[in-house]
This record gives sequence, structure tokens and C-alpha cells, in this order.
Amino acid sequence: MTTTGDAERARLTEQIRSLSVAFETGALPTLLTPLLTVELTIQQLKVLTMLVTTDDGMTSSGLAEAFGVSMASMSGLLDRLVAQDMVERTSDPHDARVRRIHATEHGRSAMRRLVAARPEFADEILLRIPLDDLRGLARGMAALGEELRRLHQTDR
Repeated sequence: MTTTGDAERARLTEQIRSLSVAFETGALPTLLTPLLTVELTIQQLKVLTMLVTTDDGMTSSGLAEAFGVSMASMSGLLDRLVAQDMVERTSDPHDARVRRIHATEHGRSAMRRLVAARPEFADEILLRIPLDDLRGLARGMAALGEELRRLHQTDR
């Protein structure tokens, strides 16, 4: 048996999905400029994305395995990212023989510009939204952020 709350939840969920597609479509032109001007290959972007999402960094062999490439290929790719100051190699705190690869602040900043940019949340747009609607948006985004945090914690 479906309750009124379930029907409303389903309707709102579909509305949010539709709005999300509209946001993405509207934001696409703004997002394309940084993507088209970045001096990274798709493979370098993929590696940098993986490194940006981990605080502990990764090893070259772990990255090579994750991407299904040889150590030689991964080493060359990482050399080019190091030369662009996107990543750095550091000694592992638990085993000095191991080198860990971390995204630099420059690399993290580049990824934020490419991936995390949300033009629909620019001040010029948010400042035009009525205050009550802005409060509701803030509450909703906080709830979504909390659920994403919980989901991320259970994945670990």
C-alpha cells in the first residue's frame, strides 16, 4: 500500500532529477571553457581525479593496476603530471621504500575548476532568489550533503 508521503516523495524526486538535468544543460557552456583550455590528456584527468579524492594518496603500482596500464606507462603519465605541478611524489610514512602520489594544491584547484564548478550557484544567480526559497535551498543542500557524507563513510 502506498501512502500519500510516498507518492509525494516520488513526485519530488522526479522533479529534482528533471531540474538537475536542466541545471547541467544550462551550465554546460560555462563548464566547457575550462575543459577545452586545460593542458591535460583524458588519462591524466582520470588519474588526477582519483588522486584528488584520496587524502592518503596512491602508489604508482596501485594507479597502474586501477587503470589497467603498465608501470612504465603510468610512470610516464605521472612524470608529466609532476612537471605540470599537478601531483607530487612523497615517501610513504610507514615504508620509506614506497613512494606515494598526491595531488598538489594546483592539481586540486584545477580539478575544482573543471569538475566542481557549479555556475548555477554563482552569486549573480543566488542573490536574485527570494530569501525564503534560498533558505529552503540551503536546507535541502545541507540534507543532500549529509546523505552523501554518510554514503561515502559506509563505502570505506
